[in-house]
Amino acid sequence: MDALLAPLALLIERLFGYPRRLYGVLRHPVVWMGALIGWLDRRLNTGEGRRGRGVAALVALLIVTALITVAIAYALRSIPFGWIAEAILATAFLAQKELGRAVRAVVDALDRSLEAGRRQVSQIVGRDPEQLDKAGVSRAAIESLAESASDGVVAPLFWLILGGLPGIVLYKAVNTADSMIGHKDARYREFGWASAKLDDLLNWIPARLTALLLC
Repeated sequence: MDALLAPLALLIERLFGYPRRLYGVLRHPVVWMGALIGWLDRRLNTGEGRRGRGVAALVALLIVTALITVAIAYALRSIPFGWIAEAILATAFLAQKELGRAVRAVVDALDRSLEAGRRQVSQIVGRDPEQLDKAGVSRAAIESLAESASDGVVAPLFWLILGGLPGIVLYKAVNTADSMIGHKDARYREFGWASAKLDDLLNWIPARLTALLLC
């Protein structure tokens, strides 16, 4: 049944996404990861030796994540049809549905007015949309979709295929750490070095697969 795990997770997430009611009650696993990363940042990102402290923070994040997810996966694999529950849990770390919703929201906003489209696209891109015309807003949304296809869909799916639930969750932990602390500014250049490098390594194959798929 391992061969069906990833396709089932992909199908379920494409159809249903992450339930918004569940988000309202429990938030999202990535939010929990972000809370842990933020705590490690506040505790360790001080003083001398920040690169070493950043390595320690990443190792701590991976250990906590691995202990939880391996235990869950082991428990699920020990019961009949537990792989289906594993696939359902894995859907939280895929983003097909949310990416589609985000781009659809830009389309709907553009149908109302250019200003509404600019406001909506600003939610998914880092650039200033105020100078964009209608075609520019559309291009920005499509570029954001293409850029997010790797770390939102292809890379998580790749690591789910290779490592099951622990694989996809550990990938997302590293990816989240990179997005939070893997910057080149004064505060994070050293502390976030390990997270940024490991994220690059984990995305090396998926990024190229994504490029081929888009072509």
